[in-house]
Amino acid sequence: MIHAILKDRPTKLFLGITAFFVANAIIAECIGGKLFSLEKLFGIGPSNFTIFGQEGLSFDLTCGVLIWPLEFIITDIVNEYFGPKAVRRISYTAIVLISYAFLMFYGAMKIPPADFWISSRQSDGIPNMQDAFGGIFGQGMWIILGSLVAFLVSQLVDVTVFHKIKKVTGEKMIWLRATGSTLVSQLVDSFVVLFIAFKIGNGWSWQLVLAICLLNYLYKFTMAILLTPFIYLIEKQIERYIGHETARKMKLAAMGRPEE
Repeated sequence: MIHAILKDRPTKLFLGITAFFVANAIIAECIGGKLFSLEKLFGIGPSNFTIFGQEGLSFDLTCGVLIWPLEFIITDIVNEYFGPKAVRRISYTAIVLISYAFLMFYGAMKIPPADFWISSRQSDGIPNMQDAFGGIFGQGMWIILGSLVAFLVSQLVDVTVFHKIKKVTGEKMIWLRATGSTLVSQLVDSFVVLFIAFKIGNGWSWQLVLAICLLNYLYKFTMAILLTPFIYLIEKQIERYIGHETARKMKLAAMGRPEE
């Protein structure tokens, strides 16, 4: 039986997508502790926006947002070929494994360090490796909670909007359902994580939360538009891998329709 499963191309495709989806989510969470200036990345000065009365705002983003848009592309692909139940399954899997990863990080932070290791990188400008390790992996619990809740809620919103648009457009206009669902879910993601992590957890004002949310969403909105062509490229590669007829049947099944 296992050999038949491993030879089935749609099954292998789903396993591969799930593995990449989960790995990408965990990587995004791990590197999300570093903030960077989008303006500096492109060699320009700070934008100094004023939004909702908050002055001096710039595109200072977490490194996690660099690869997070890929999660929504993957979600749309899984939606297209495997349906909403599959999206929920990989989302729940990612949530469980992200939680597991953070528990392991927390445990590693609390394990007593070897004495020689603490000062092993002083020549590189790192006086205390234990403090450095804890600083990198020790994200606040509110940030972790906000990130997990935002991820789950935004994924469920994405799959819902995707299928509502697909019921109207059918097999046509994949750019509309992919981009439309991503734009809505990214807005939800941006607001929920900031609300939980910084409004509830750190007492930020509503004005600051909404201002930062708008800047984050502007970046995600732009990335969703720019990455839309990749949906078509990925679809073409998938249909080449599993075959056009198999792909057609999978799309029908994903929408809960009988084979035609």
